[in-house]
Amino acid sequence: MLTYIITGVIILIIGYVFGCFSTGYIVGKMNGMDIRSTGSGNIGTTNALRSLGAKAGAITFLGDLLKAFIPMLTVKFVYCPHAGYGRDLTYLFTLCAGLGVVLGHNFPVTLRFKGGKGIAVSAAVIVVSTLHPLFIAVGLAIFIAVVAVTRYVSLGSLIVVWFIPVFSILYYRTSEYFPVILFISLIFTALAYIKHSENIKRLLNGTENKLWAKKNEKE
Repeated sequence: MLTYIITGVIILIIGYVFGCFSTGYIVGKMNGMDIRSTGSGNIGTTNALRSLGAKAGAITFLGDLLKAFIPMLTVKFVYCPHAGYGRDLTYLFTLCAGLGVVLGHNFPVTLRFKGGKGIAVSAAVIVVSTLHPLFIAVGLAIFIAVVAVTRYVSLGSLIVVWFIPVFSILYYRTSEYFPVILFISLIFTALAYIKHSENIKRLLNGTENKLWAKKNEKE
């Protein structure tokens, strides 16, 4: 068990290093802007989209996905098979890698621990950890539907982050590692809600910023 704990911590740290690659900040600098000084002040995809346009938003999103894909796919398909780990431990260590990336994205040491909200990287966690086409498609459809109807990206994000613990419960509830798996799964959701605390307040007050809102439209 101690070996597994040490392995999980090492994988978490490696994921954190990848997460500290702040795509939105770099894209902003390439466009002559510190993205933290405009819009919501966030380094994530939504602020890049609002502040710098669709191209910058797409690059930021893809970059944030990639920095999660690399360590998670390596753990899932290279390290764990080589170490002889079964399905349950592979899932657990893949989540550890993803959690490290989210923590690095949200609290990057390179930006004095002031990072993004972790939704794009959490989406990558859902994709890589589950590799379940139907589950991924349903999550994507729900996110798109919520954002399309409400134009609140934050609301769609806060719903989708529940997919990680839901998947863990559905497919790993009989695992001997389930308590740890569920705990780590719920951390993703908790981090998203903590980082979206101001968005939640605005949603409740009806003042949350809408995607593609017109200047004269009340947000």
